[in-house]
Amino acid sequence: MILRFSLIKKLNEISTLCGIEACAIIYNRNDAQPEVWPSDSGVQMVLTRFRRMSELKKNKKMLNQESLLRQIVTKSQEQLKKLRNENRKREVSHMIFQYLTVGGIYDNPSLIDLNDISWLIDYNLNEIEKKINRIQIEEVQQAPMIENEGDQQQAYMHHVQGLESGINTF
Repeated sequence: MILRFSLIKKLNEISTLCGIEACAIIYNRNDAQPEVWPSDSGVQMVLTRFRRMSELKKNKKMLNQESLLRQIVTKSQEQLKKLRNENRKREVSHMIFQYLTVGGIYDNPSLIDLNDISWLIDYNLNEIEKKINRIQIEEVQQAPMIENEGDQQQAYMHHVQGLESGINTF
């Protein structure tokens, strides 16, 4: 009785929250007639709509236990890979910090460690360059207007040359 009530309550919540039509047919050994939710006509309406759907549409979002588990495993593997990459990035950052503060790395780094350090440094340098370019472009767009148009053109070209060389010449 309690299980049946809980099942119907959850089905009602899911139906309301997801905005879907749902029904339940609950068989009990002790009752000759199954219990239906929301009503006999409601169950008939949902079943009729389901039967009219194409096989492709019926099976599109349907999962059996095996497919559900595969989906969960795949998602978990992707999450694990992401966490491993983040951990490795932290390890390499720690090695770089250790080198910069102590002047060397305590453990003898492997070739893989050195390659990862090189990659992380290149990645961070590229990110810094992107930020510098974004800031310089914002400065050009927000540069104050100079009253004399010739002076304005000259100041703009002077700043653009700084962009090309990577040095702000203002």
